[in-house]
Amino acid sequence: MSDVTDILTDYSKDVKKLIEDHLSTIVPEELYESSIYLTEAGGKMLRPALTLLSAQAVGGKKEDALKTAGALELIHTFSLIHDDIMDDDDMRRGKPSVHMVWGEPLAILAGDTLFSKAFELVISSKDDNCPPEHVAEALRVVADSCVKICEGQASDMGFEGNFDVSEDEYLEMIFKKTGALIAGACEAGAIMGGADEKTIAAMYEYGKAIGLAFQIQDDYLDVMSDEADLGKPVGSDIVEGKMTLMVVKALSEADENDKKVLLDILADPNSPQDDVDKAIEIFNKYGSIQYAYDVAQANVNKAKEILEILDDSESKDALIMLADFVIDRIN
Repeated sequence: MSDVTDILTDYSKDVKKLIEDHLSTIVPEELYESSIYLTEAGGKMLRPALTLLSAQAVGGKKEDALKTAGALELIHTFSLIHDDIMDDDDMRRGKPSVHMVWGEPLAILAGDTLFSKAFELVISSKDDNCPPEHVAEALRVVADSCVKICEGQASDMGFEGNFDVSEDEYLEMIFKKTGALIAGACEAGAIMGGADEKTIAAMYEYGKAIGLAFQIQDDYLDVMSDEADLGKPVGSDIVEGKMTLMVVKALSEADENDKKVLLDILADPNSPQDDVDKAIEIFNKYGSIQYAYDVAQANVNKAKEILEILDDSESKDALIMLADFVIDRIN
């Protein structure tokens, strides 16, 4: 997927520079350092790339969508900082998480600062002669994405210890927690690119489909990758008792004995590797691993079909490649 890597690298350059400039006024120094920390740590910058490509693919200029793209990356980063605090995760992007370096109070402030700076950045698009109605609509999309992220996180927390979750409930949760910002990135890009309502709605649906596939593939990789590629122990979601599509599917299909075994493993935060392997065996027995992969692939296929509304262009081709990347990526 070197072509995709090149696309993400190319489209992230201007966004990263914009974010660095936009955050440079933050004081005191510790708040600035904690706010810029994850941006400097790397990251694929998938969401801003989708924003810029969507603007181009509908016939607009990527420059008009640049500040909105930067804002969406700031929202993503804010959500990562707060997620790490809530989940008590020590590492992010191969480095100690923000709250591990600066403590929880300053990490919360860093997240809040990025959240606020994101809205400031979208509003400043009016200084670049972008139509005010486009700026207002992009602002609405960013705000809506933020609300959905919070709703998704709350639902995810509510699922902890609750294994009576339907597939529809799970898919709604991952859409809000992960997919909504990806969908919003594509929608906002189309808005800033001057697309009509039908095309804007289509780009939102494209983003929604790859957002769902992205999170389901994360679940899939947790049990199908090796530790070196994954960057964490295989089956860590099982140890943490996380609801995934594989868990939902297996629990809905399993006989009473296998269901009890799986529930006992998921409920034990100290499950040994033998139990993790046993859970994966149950997943395989009921076809839930393949099912998760198939659902992710179906969403990617749907996303690419949606793009048929667009005229042929290099940007459209890049969006097709990014849809495939969601499935083909290692981590």
